[in-house]
Amino acid sequence: MENEFVEDWGVFLAPYEQAVEELKIKLKGIRKQYRETNSHAPIEFITGRVKTKESILEKAEIRNIALDRLEEDIQDIAGIRIMCQFVEDIHEVVRLLRSRKDFEITIERDYITNKKASGYRSYHLVIEYPVQRIEGEKIVICEIQIRTLAMNFWATIEHTLNYKYMGEYPQELHNRLIRAAEAAFLLDKEMSEIREEIMEANYYFSDKKKNVD
Repeated sequence: MENEFVEDWGVFLAPYEQAVEELKIKLKGIRKQYRETNSHAPIEFITGRVKTKESILEKAEIRNIALDRLEEDIQDIAGIRIMCQFVEDIHEVVRLLRSRKDFEITIERDYITNKKASGYRSYHLVIEYPVQRIEGEKIVICEIQIRTLAMNFWATIEHTLNYKYMGEYPQELHNRLIRAAEAAFLLDKEMSEIREEIMEANYYFSDKKKNVD
């Protein structure tokens, strides 16, 4: 069944890999522009990845997605993750992405205002991004996740545990994850309260580093 639709996985995934690399360069360019003007950069760092063949097929099987619908129905074959220092930065990044003309946002999911039952918090955008291939333009669907460092720490641990327990956590572990999610939320809240002082300290550190260099 696998080869009935995808004959060459390298060819299938190549546009997604190109999209991830191009988006990473563009997003890092945004961060660089802020830093060049000594402004607070809402983007701390960016990561990106393309799902493996095995991961795609596993998700398709779990969600009962036909192989000829992979490109349309799996929205995170290409994934970008943007990490921010503060919750306020997330909303600034979303504003910046909404204003761009090089891709179209098709879906927004605000899991910060409306957290998941698990405690998960993040802001998700699904975009249609055009990549230029020798055979012509191809529209690639990509998911962008925007979250704070604290949110990312919790989500990474929860994702790892989810693989071990297949989402069926023991009740005590489930309770601990909920408490940990709330602790991460409180940390972000506290950091927002002293945001101005942290930003001033960052400016001071940057200026001092420039003088040393």
